[in-house]
Amino acid sequence: MAKYTFYFLTFILCASCSLNDNSNNTSNANVDFTAVNDTEIQAYIEANNLTAEKTDTGLYVVIDNPGTGKQPTITNNVTVAYRGYFTDNRTFDESPEAGVSFNMNRVILGWQEGIAKFKEGGSGMLLIPSHLAYGNQGTRGIPGGAVILFDINLIAVN
Repeated sequence: MAKYTFYFLTFILCASCSLNDNSNNTSNANVDFTAVNDTEIQAYIEANNLTAEKTDTGLYVVIDNPGTGKQPTITNNVTVAYRGYFTDNRTFDESPEAGVSFNMNRVILGWQEGIAKFKEGGSGMLLIPSHLAYGNQGTRGIPGGAVILFDINLIAVN
């Protein structure tokens, strides 16, 4: 009986490992997307005739309106209206027009750095490489290694 229990447990272990094998995520685990992301962002900027500032981290920011109110820091709560999309313009997320409120230290690095470039009332675009977003693993509908873009409107620094 113990022999059959051993075989059964071994079978279950192997089956569960193969069911949990997510080769899409693990295949990106050690890939450095920095150069590929930068090329993709630059091509998007050129194709859309944008004027963007590149930061030392690789984030690109387009400032349409810098705003005139308070400028947020990492410890502030902010209210932001946004649309998140890929370089092929497919939307993956969008806030209500009234925006959503959150603490700056609870969002992706690209937002922490990018939103801090605006003051209340400011608007523009963040072009975020994967290392400042969801990395090589991705998340809910955003593949690993993906460049993501956000049109943002900083409504309030709370």
